[in-house]
Amino acid sequence: MKIIAIGDGLIIKSIKDFDPVHTFECGQCFRWNREGEGYVGIVGNKVIKVVAEDEDILLYNATMEDYNILWKKYFDLDRDYGDIKRVLSNDPILAKAITYGWGIRILNQDPWETLISFIISANNGISRIKGIIENICKLYGDRIEWKGRTYYTFPKPDTLANAKIEDLRGCSCGYRAEYIKATSQMVADGTIDLHGISNMPYERAHKELLRCIGVGPKVADCILLFSMEKGEAFPVDVWVRRVMEYFYLKDGATPKKIKAFSAEKFGELAGYAQQYLFYYAREKKIGV
Repeated sequence: MKIIAIGDGLIIKSIKDFDPVHTFECGQCFRWNREGEGYVGIVGNKVIKVVAEDEDILLYNATMEDYNILWKKYFDLDRDYGDIKRVLSNDPILAKAITYGWGIRILNQDPWETLISFIISANNGISRIKGIIENICKLYGDRIEWKGRTYYTFPKPDTLANAKIEDLRGCSCGYRAEYIKATSQMVADGTIDLHGISNMPYERAHKELLRCIGVGPKVADCILLFSMEKGEAFPVDVWVRRVMEYFYLKDGATPKKIKAFSAEKFGELAGYAQQYLFYYAREKKIGV
């Protein structure tokens, strides 16, 4: 894999196992949107556009310094997804699922943003989640200008901790406003140490995240998988439950049984299996 600087960005040459559609449309992130031939996202205080062109990936508004400090880690580019897929493809169901989502990479997102985003995600559709997050960022985030457009950063913990409930509700988050404010306060005052949690073993980290107001088992697993590199986390939502019941377990399997099964069958790669299965189930509408 070779990185070449161009006038307004970078080209990642001949990269394997990375497709922007699969990566940004698999339910793991909410601040990436399709614009023209690629996707524009806001990560930290950076705006970036990602475009797939033949076997290359183009990163617009990115420098080599940005790449080494942020994007290499964020896009998980040091990980061999080919090897992950080879192992998981020993299961014939996953082998088929991987053909649909072959270019998924699990992003290493900011734990704080991921925590609040997935509190918002509970019992919500992706387009609505994105809209709520955008409203919150416009109200409480910092402005970023790029190519004549205005974008907004994700607000800091103390900002949301001091937000008024009625203003949060005005962002269309409904009853989640109380959860957002309460959990933001826990992070702001150090009751919840996200950095510390990310360094804990999976089971302990999962238990610690459940202390956050508005975080249940599925949301905790999303945070652990999408921002804390816990590859054994296996979030169970409606699509994952459908595909697991359809292919592996009988009707009526509980999230607890599904997680136990996935841990035994997929081990430390359970989270990667979950992403391929989720994408496959949603694309094929399995169990609907």
